[in-house]
Amino acid sequence: MNIPVLEKGVILIVDDNPHNLEVLSEALIDTGWEILIAVNGEGAIAQAEYASPDIILLDVMMPGIDGFTACQRLKLNPLTCDIPIIFMTALSETVDKVKGLSLGAVDYITKPFEYEEVLARVKTHLQNRNLTKQLKTHNQQLEQEIADRLAVETKLEKLTQELEQRVEERTSQLSQALDNLQQAQVSLVQQEKMSTLGELIAGIAHEINNPVNFILGNLSHAAEYTRNLIDLFQLYQQYYPNPEVEIAQKIDEIDIDFLIQDFPKIISSMHKGTNRLAQMIYSLRHFSRRDDSVVEPIDIHEGIDCTLLILQYRLKANSERSEIQIIKDYGTVPPVECFPGPLNQVFMNLLANAIDAIEESFVTRRNSQVAASGVHLSSVLDNGQITIGTAVDEQRSLVVIQIVDNGIGMTEEVKQKLSEPMFTTKPVGKGTGLGLSISRQIIEKKHGGSLWFVSEPGQGTEFWIEIPLLSKKA
Repeated sequence: MNIPVLEKGVILIVDDNPHNLEVLSEALIDTGWEILIAVNGEGAIAQAEYASPDIILLDVMMPGIDGFTACQRLKLNPLTCDIPIIFMTALSETVDKVKGLSLGAVDYITKPFEYEEVLARVKTHLQNRNLTKQLKTHNQQLEQEIADRLAVETKLEKLTQELEQRVEERTSQLSQALDNLQQAQVSLVQQEKMSTLGELIAGIAHEINNPVNFILGNLSHAAEYTRNLIDLFQLYQQYYPNPEVEIAQKIDEIDIDFLIQDFPKIISSMHKGTNRLAQMIYSLRHFSRRDDSVVEPIDIHEGIDCTLLILQYRLKANSERSEIQIIKDYGTVPPVECFPGPLNQVFMNLLANAIDAIEESFVTRRNSQVAASGVHLSSVLDNGQITIGTAVDEQRSLVVIQIVDNGIGMTEEVKQKLSEPMFTTKPVGKGTGLGLSISRQIIEKKHGGSLWFVSEPGQGTEFWIEIPLLSKKA
């Protein structure tokens, strides 16, 4: 058998059955992966803490603590919570599979084992594991680069103050130099951020796309096979209404009527979920367009919708607030000649800021600090709301995009400083102060358009974007 070259990894196999351990070990030993073995849940937890494997293949039924308990303890342990767990279960144990996934497992393989299936699933999750590690490393590097630039900026401002005190006649020149440096820094951060994130997002989307399409394609067949098996069984019931005692007992034991009703629903639910995942992959690919040097005619509504899909997790209700509602007031807008990737980044920055403003309004009310701060939220609705409108100004050949939130709003002091690079109202570590500066450069300098806002404390914020329908840079 020809074994493909695979990524390096450490695999921990946990099973109290020596035969299962032997079968899996022999199936995986020629792949180049390092194989570890544990025969019970306690041993698995100890080895996971010590060896930090890349993937754990965990049996459900074991002496002592079972697979579910072991999984729960591994997920609660900071040392092992990020390790992907693949459950090993029998074909008939549907409830076990659902329970395992709800406890944090990423997948399952069925007994008896099929070599190709085991290898494909382990390979896929090992690739996802390595991509996740790479993403974390790249993010840390990016954060360090931003921190370094902020440190350089701080030192530069201090030096500027010293030079202003010693040489007053050069104040104007130094101020202009500092402004130029800030603008160059914003442009550099924008390019590096979009390049790094674009490569990572595109890579992850590509790796996930193949297994998702594989699952999506096979679910249709699974639904058809399920229907055929159910039809066949019902024919048997019709023509052989009095089965043998053992068969009748098995029918009662597995509650066949419930299975006939529920199994197609499970297949349908899996199909919907996989379709949703495929839509997310498409949105990631659309959002991460990395060629920002080419003008394309695009549907801006598609860019907005893809950005909203990526931010969907932030719009959902949580323990702090209710769900944030999105109201779309889209007009009839023809394809707009623009730079798709940078324009998507503007949508992301403005929508993320709108969500932050709404969340801050909930925090302010909850902490009963409204009266003390002098901010009145009488016009803020109980439910967060973001309205997105689009229209065409035919006289000026412009497309107009409006993003309105009912969040905390801005004071005059904040509005005056908002256009300054590095200025942010967010806590340390949550914002760089570059979002609006980058967005303004993208709209005004790259597209020849305009970006402005209207805001009052407690009255929410309106952002307006205008860009030409036909780019002058095409």
